[in-house]
Amino acid sequence: MPLIKAASGVVNQTPMAWESNTRNIINAIEEARKQQVTLLCLPELCISGYGCDDYFFAPDLVEQAQRCLLEIVQETVGMVVAVGLPVRHNTSIYNAACLISNKQIVGFYCKQFLANNGIHYEARWFRPWQPGIVESIEINQMLYPIGDVVFDIVNGPIQGGSNGVKIAFEICEDGWVANRPARRHYERGVDIILNPSASHFAFNKFITREKLVVDASRAFSCSYIYTNLLGNEAGRAVYDGDSMIASNGDLLASSPRFSYEDYLITTAVIDTEITRLSQVQSKITVPAKDRTWRVQGRFDFPVIDPVPQQVPDIEPFEKGGALKEEEFARAVCLALFDYLRKSKSRGFTISLSGGADSCACTALCGLMIRLADESIGMERFKQKLSYIQEIQNAETEEDLALALIHNIYQGTENSSTDTLESAQSLAESIGSTFYNVNINGLVETYKGLIEEQIGRKLTWEQDDIALQNIQARVRAPGVWLLTNLSNHLLLSTSNRSEVAVGYATMDGDTAGSISPLAGIDKHYLRQWLRWLETAGCEVKGKHIKIEGLKKVNSLQPTAELRPLANTQTDEADLMPYEFLNVLERHAIRDKKSPLECYRNLQVGYKGIYTNEQILAWTERFFKLWSRNQWKRERYAPSFHLDDLNLDPRTWCRFPILSGGFETELAELRAYAEGSSMQNGRKRIGF
Repeated sequence: MPLIKAASGVVNQTPMAWESNTRNIINAIEEARKQQVTLLCLPELCISGYGCDDYFFAPDLVEQAQRCLLEIVQETVGMVVAVGLPVRHNTSIYNAACLISNKQIVGFYCKQFLANNGIHYEARWFRPWQPGIVESIEINQMLYPIGDVVFDIVNGPIQGGSNGVKIAFEICEDGWVANRPARRHYERGVDIILNPSASHFAFNKFITREKLVVDASRAFSCSYIYTNLLGNEAGRAVYDGDSMIASNGDLLASSPRFSYEDYLITTAVIDTEITRLSQVQSKITVPAKDRTWRVQGRFDFPVIDPVPQQVPDIEPFEKGGALKEEEFARAVCLALFDYLRKSKSRGFTISLSGGADSCACTALCGLMIRLADESIGMERFKQKLSYIQEIQNAETEEDLALALIHNIYQGTENSSTDTLESAQSLAESIGSTFYNVNINGLVETYKGLIEEQIGRKLTWEQDDIALQNIQARVRAPGVWLLTNLSNHLLLSTSNRSEVAVGYATMDGDTAGSISPLAGIDKHYLRQWLRWLETAGCEVKGKHIKIEGLKKVNSLQPTAELRPLANTQTDEADLMPYEFLNVLERHAIRDKKSPLECYRNLQVGYKGIYTNEQILAWTERFFKLWSRNQWKRERYAPSFHLDDLNLDPRTWCRFPILSGGFETELAELRAYAEGSSMQNGRKRIGF
């Protein structure tokens, strides 16, 4: 049996962007052919895009996908290629992978285990295929096998034997469940398992994927080719382009992640004789009865020379001690870049207050330019944004930042020189356009209009929240005007900690097209800003830092909406951000009751905070959480980063109107008071 040069191909796709999706796939095939690849696996639903949502129901979508498939088939000369698409069969829609051999469709494998948790709702659109069932589907007036199939790719004329290369599939979730199809593939003596995936990014998830792939190749005595999507496909989910090839328990190749390319090919040479030897030693016998699962196809794999020991290229940032910081920076920057170009917007506008959140948004935009330049170079960067005329003559990253990033500082009498200097120093550091306007007169005008109508003066003692919110809301029209003038995207600056408790002004600081920080907590965000200032992203032997963050990193977080003499701080208004983050994890991710949260926090913060503080903050959190669901429903779309996401559309659903945990909080209060009494009693010894 010859050695096989195989590849996983990642592509940056867009839902229902038929021309560009097909072009990316064909370009990936051509690149693989240049590298003398004969077996190529492309991602799940890469023809249509994974995030088509309810438009998967549209008959036209399936028809368009089939037309693109037939176009792709003609480009597969001299190769075996797997490509993902939705198919309609017997009034149901299936998530399928088509195997093509040398310009001929061999058949379709259908996904058996649908992802239906977290951000995934596949069972809403697709039907899971039943194991062991093989049927026929008509495509372009030809019948092809479809279902739970194993492809037996033979050299020479197709005969009744079974000596070819056996190729089978697991589509994404198929490989993550206990009763996975690979168990049956193993019993059928499969040589190669292809896993076309659409596995969204989450912190550290690539480590889990690698373990899954390597362990599968060992446990099932096969070569395992895993591929994934790349970039911000549909707006919220980010794909890191993680792809791997493993064989018999050894990782042979791994792709670079977070690339700004349209497609990438990762290759390895696999030896089917080695995996077959493992199967023989494990006494694997192919079932003699009922071989309806076996579908034969023809392909003459060329004879290739052996290669030296294959060692995967692991990027330096993946081996360093700041993996989460690196992943956050790269995931959000790539998501911003794809959102920019796919929405045909011309840049980003940020209301830069000089605080941590708006500085983080601005820094991410500046970092996006630098990481993209390192990934694809200045000319390719401008080519991908060719519709933005203002950057076509840019020669430096600062030239790009001047056109693509607009900042506006909107001060009032409650704003300090510290935050102004923070905003200015960051804008100068990355080269963005910076505007400075004073909106105090606008605030006073609105106050005067209302005071005239209600017949009294507004005071901080009586009207604290209203006077804070009007300042935030007055900032929105100006920054929207500036955004519209340049056809930019307005970035909302709220972080996840504020999202959880509603510590934001609707139609004020929440105004925006997208909210890049809504998936990350404030405590971590401040750590990340210090890291970006002092260490930065490791790329090609150098570190990309933003030293203009030094000023903001020295400031205490504050909304600056009350008079300066009040020395307002966020944590005094709420609770310590680090504590809030832990409480949110207990309450929302782990679904613990207020009492359970309190008891866990007592243990975790013993000697740090008093029971009275822990009780007060726990009560405050649950009240604010319940009261502010309507705000979470209205936040601008955010990027999914981990299992702490609060996006009510894709991850964390909660009723807008609820009982507000009144009974649960009463139980908590009774427990706390009883516990306090118990602790205050004197015990009588015997």
